[in-house]
Amino acid sequence: MRPGFSFSLPVTVVVSVIAFVYFCTVFVFIHRWFGLMTSPGVINALVYTGIAVMCVFNYAVSILADPGRVPSTFMPDIEDSKVSIHEIKRKGGDLRYCQKCSHFKPPRAHHCRICKRCILRMDHHCVWINNCVGHANYKAFFVFVVYAVIACFYSLVLLVGSLNSDSQIDEQQSDSFRVVYVISGLFLLPLSVALSVLLGWHIYLILQNKTTIEYHEGVRALCLAEKGGTVYEHPYDLGAFENLSSVLGPSIFCWICPTKRHIGDGLRFRTSYDTIPAASK
Repeated sequence: MRPGFSFSLPVTVVVSVIAFVYFCTVFVFIHRWFGLMTSPGVINALVYTGIAVMCVFNYAVSILADPGRVPSTFMPDIEDSKVSIHEIKRKGGDLRYCQKCSHFKPPRAHHCRICKRCILRMDHHCVWINNCVGHANYKAFFVFVVYAVIACFYSLVLLVGSLNSDSQIDEQQSDSFRVVYVISGLFLLPLSVALSVLLGWHIYLILQNKTTIEYHEGVRALCLAEKGGTVYEHPYDLGAFENLSSVLGPSIFCWICPTKRHIGDGLRFRTSYDTIPAASK
C-alpha cells in the first residue's frame, strides 16, 4: 500500500456516483422491470452486483497500490549484456538522471510533479484515483475501466427496459420515479461515452505496449526520424499478444483480475531487440 493516502474530493465524487448508479440500477430499474423477488430480477441483481463489486475492488486497488517506487540503490549497468537498450536524455545523450530525486531513472520511469517522486513505467497521474497510474497499478486501473464500461452499458439497458415497462404501471406511481430516471440518464450517457473512449485509448496503448507518456514521446521521435530519413519503431513493442500478456498476464483467464505477479520489478523490460535472435533461428 502506498504511503500518504489522504482525502480526495474527486475520489469521493467517483464513489458517490458508483453508489448512486448501483442503487438506481438495482432498486429502481431492475425492481420496476422484473421485480426483485422474481427469478429474472434476482439474476440481474446478482450479476450487476458482481460487476459492481469487481469495479469497486479494482478501483480501490488502483487507489491504494503504490504505482512503483524506484529503489534508492538503483544504478544502470551499461555493461550488462541482458539489457538491450539504455534510455538516454534527448539532449546530451547522458543516462537519464532525476535531479529532484537524486537518482538514475530506470527505463520507462518518469518523475511525477504531483507525487514528487519518480514512478516506474509511469502512464499518467490520475486525479480520479488520487494516484499515479504506473507499473504496479496499471492493470488494476485498466480492469477497473473495463468493469465500469460494462456496468454503465448494463445499467443503460436496464434503464431503457424499465422505462418501457413503466407504460403498464400506474401513471401517478411512474411520475414519482421520473426524477431518478432523468438524473440517472444524465449521469450514464456522458459517463458511458467518456469511459468507452478511455477504454479504447488504453486498449490501443496496451496493443502497442506504450504508456501515455511514451505515445507522446513516440510522436516526437517519429517526426524527428522522418526528418532524418529513418524509421522510428517503439522498442517495447513485442507484438499484439505478447504486449497483452506483458500487461495483463500470461493467462487469459486472469486478464480481468488485478493480479501482478507477472510484471516483474519494473526496472527492466523486454524489448523487440531481445526477440530478434530467437526469431532468426
